Amino acid sequence: MPNQLMFYPFFIGATAALTEYKNLLNDYFFTMNAISPWLLNVNAALNEPDLPPVYEQERGYLFKVYLIQDSLWIVVSWPKGSRIAFRLAYSPNDQLEIKKVTEKNGRVILQIGSLIGDYEATFQLPDEGTPVLHFTSALTPSASLLFPYWPRDIVPLGAAGSDILAEGEIKVSQVGTRSGQLYFSLTRPKAGSILYLQNLTSLADYNQITETSAGDTVGGEWPEIGFALPPTLKNKPLEAGKTYMLSDALVSFSEEVPADESAMVRQYLNLLADVYLALPKPPTHYQHWPEILNKGLTDLMDSPGCWSQVDGHHYFNAYVCDYATPPEIMVQLAILLPLFDYVEWNDSQLAVMKKIKDGLPAFYNKELGTIMRWHPKVAHNMQGEEEHKKPMVMDSWYLNHPLLNLSRLALKGDKTAEKLFLDSLDFAIKVARHFDYSWPVFYKMDTLEVVKEETQPGKGGEKDVPGLYAHVMLQAWELTGEKRFLAEAEKSAQKLKGLGFELFYQANNTAFSSGALLRLYKITKKEVYKELSYLCLSNVFKNVSLWDCNYGYGKNFPSFFALFPLNDAPYTAVYEEQEVFCAFHDYLHHAEGQEILPSVRLLLAEYIRFLVERAVYYYPTMLPKEMLSEEVKTGEVDPNLWIALEDMHDGWEKSGEVGQEVYGAGNAFGILPRHYMQVEGRPFMIYTDYPTYGFSPKKHRPANFKLAGDSRLACRLMLVKTDKGKMPEFSVTLNGSKKVVKGEQTREGHLEFTVPGDSVIHISWKS
Repeated sequence: MPNQLMFYPFFIGATAALTEYKNLLNDYFFTMNAISPWLLNVNAALNEPDLPPVYEQERGYLFKVYLIQDSLWIVVSWPKGSRIAFRLAYSPNDQLEIKKVTEKNGRVILQIGSLIGDYEATFQLPDEGTPVLHFTSALTPSASLLFPYWPRDIVPLGAAGSDILAEGEIKVSQVGTRSGQLYFSLTRPKAGSILYLQNLTSLADYNQITETSAGDTVGGEWPEIGFALPPTLKNKPLEAGKTYMLSDALVSFSEEVPADESAMVRQYLNLLADVYLALPKPPTHYQHWPEILNKGLTDLMDSPGCWSQVDGHHYFNAYVCDYATPPEIMVQLAILLPLFDYVEWNDSQLAVMKKIKDGLPAFYNKELGTIMRWHPKVAHNMQGEEEHKKPMVMDSWYLNHPLLNLSRLALKGDKTAEKLFLDSLDFAIKVARHFDYSWPVFYKMDTLEVVKEETQPGKGGEKDVPGLYAHVMLQAWELTGEKRFLAEAEKSAQKLKGLGFELFYQANNTAFSSGALLRLYKITKKEVYKELSYLCLSNVFKNVSLWDCNYGYGKNFPSFFALFPLNDAPYTAVYEEQEVFCAFHDYLHHAEGQEILPSVRLLLAEYIRFLVERAVYYYPTMLPKEMLSEEVKTGEVDPNLWIALEDMHDGWEKSGEVGQEVYGAGNAFGILPRHYMQVEGRPFMIYTDYPTYGFSPKKHRPANFKLAGDSRLACRLMLVKTDKGKMPEFSVTLNGSKKVVKGEQTREGHLEFTVPGDSVIHISWKS
């Protein structure tokens, strides 16, 4: 009962006491969301004053394990007394029996009997090396079981000695098949914050046999929060006698309730990194990107489905065999820029690049003084079947993104791109000022009339465009030296303040924004811009999937650390992933020599490491044909073509239903130059799946460079054979040590090493 009742005099009548008690409950519970009888019962049981713990230990926080009839709980108490409970096992309307408790290598294992079967619940408490609570729950059913309902597994108990549930604020929860995460603070009684992550990879057997998805399983409404098993609605039961993992959770704690946005973002990134270090991660595998690139380049240039012609010029289609949609300038530049990266790396020429560049000036509208999204000669052919498919309608990011790519080409010395970029800047500034640096979704180019104000009612427009525009202005400042562009960048960047975890509109633009803000910090020395760069990054990491979908069609491709293109997108997409990959490389480049959060360095490098393996599975040639969608929204899907699918879905859904994305062709051309280091005149290349700094074989022999990332994690280093001759004899050392690192020879003749992140690599060889 609430503490206030403890002080009522004995002579108060029973009726009056009951009435007062109901009033106290009403005052409390009607200020919160409605709660279930289940939660009321659990809360009452865990607050029984004489409830004996099954296990108890203090590790900064106090951890106690309690058995209450149908469930087993681990209750965590903050030093100031507030508590939260996590469920280890559950059997409805049952009396659980603990049969055995053992401790091994810091892990506590509980064997539990129940009516529905035998549980094995485990937990490992935080320590100095791993400040994370990790607990699992596995069930071996005693009968064929269906679970039509499963309660969530977190109860915010509140202060010790009180059965009034804690008040709190959920800042991040799972959306769709993104990470099974819950980031929240307990605000009354003020205790601290928690990042809870359900390792959904472990649930694959449950999802497979019940034909359920792991999407939307972590969340809830305060105070009923946490993970709930997806209900078995298809009459697909768990098999008796087979063991299924029902929960695999990692929890990181903080005693801080963030006072402002900056503190919240830093806390989220740091807690996420702590959990990530403790999270079991799938192994990666080497993909031979030189061969993949050659296949993709051949199909890109030779497949008629990739091309259209307008007014004597050749243009890339957005999707294979999509001839109905006019050429778009974004599509041309999204392919052209990675091709530039490749030819610079390879010191070569590609005729296809001139073909693309020759057609770019046609997108310029002299009347408006700007580039246009659609090719003006054929824009009128659109039927307006979608609200943005009209000649004068502009999607806000679609103006700024091509300008960004034109500026990059201009800074590489391309005069055509430079003229188009500079001639369009005044119009871009006019648009930014008209909307006061807060862009809607769609507007008309000629009148600036808003066509669509918000993404959803009450959600605002494209909230990350201020960062993308700031990036464009920084590029203009770098190209011209004109301070007005730097001033524009600062004005726009300020509009990102206060957006919290609602900043993200599209992944690549949010990632570009993070790099622009870091550059602004380096230029101005104003801390606010570094903090805003963290805000952008936290929004990106909120939209990844830190689990591997190993059920249904998901068994055919790795999906760990995949990134979703939009807040509500039901699939991951190659184009946005490719550009985020490049943006993260750029961020780390600008961060070199700067004091930035270690958690940021860790998470950026790990996303890149997994992308370098995963990206090849966007090609339909790598996938079984039965998992490709028969219905395609745009164009056609050719399963034999090395052109990436736009969309990869949850394991129970087929992929490629959006189309085969020609503008995602920059995938391989972005990866190869950033991860393969050519050694002049030698029959090998140096490959790492972490980003690197400082490699220059033309200036140095032996090769020296530094790895990005964190020394607590490891990456792959390979000496990749490039001809049929014999490989030299190598010596690989780390961080100035004379101790030689041993590698393993692969079947293809490459030499492979596992090395820690943030290392200085020294490679010498004998002919």
